[in-house]
Amino acid sequence: MLRVLVVEDDEAMAVALTDGLRFEGCSVSLARDGEAGLKMAAAESPDLIILDVMLPKLSGLDICKKLRGEGNQVPIIMLTARGQEIDKVMGLKTGADDYVTKPFSFMELMARVEAVMRRSAGAAAPLESYSFGDVAVDFVKYEASKGGRSVDLSQREFDLLKYFIRHRGQVVAREQLLGAVWGYDKIPLTRTVDMHVAKLRKKIEGGPGEPHFIVTVHRAGYKFTG
Repeated sequence: MLRVLVVEDDEAMAVALTDGLRFEGCSVSLARDGEAGLKMAAAESPDLIILDVMLPKLSGLDICKKLRGEGNQVPIIMLTARGQEIDKVMGLKTGADDYVTKPFSFMELMARVEAVMRRSAGAAAPLESYSFGDVAVDFVKYEASKGGRSVDLSQREFDLLKYFIRHRGQVVAREQLLGAVWGYDKIPLTRTVDMHVAKLRKKIEGGPGEPHFIVTVHRAGYKFTG
């Protein structure tokens, strides 16, 4: 049974979400403000958090940032208001896995839930090797090749590539990469990420000036498409 924490202050939306999720066979806990949501996330260790951006006491963005800063990688789907693009961008930058714009259909939400949980399950499995294009990577032996020729990757580049692969198809913010690959959660050295991505692209892309595998998402970060 999927254990879901819903953090939503709007009564009608909270009732609709909890009733719908329970009908789908989920175990649901509900928090009506940000502070309660953060405490319940730590105490209950849910499998998934559905998190509104605009909350009393502590915003959804702050909750997401605090959880990720503590190393909590629970899948998070954020709920944003229509037209608030900045909330979507900031949600991804603080580590949310996906977002849904209000108003939304419950079927759309469940499709997002299923997709996020599939990605989460895949990320938990050991990643020993991976191939994309003409690139092959062995994360056990720390060997990489492109077109059959050996490629010399640093430890950091292997770690960076592994993180991209585990989150393929997702927009990954620079701040996420700093926390996951470098271990920084407060030092804003996002230029460090850009420099390492540029070096990695030069080694694995056909033409680093027009990347096909590690693409830049304007104002948000990077996305691995391999």
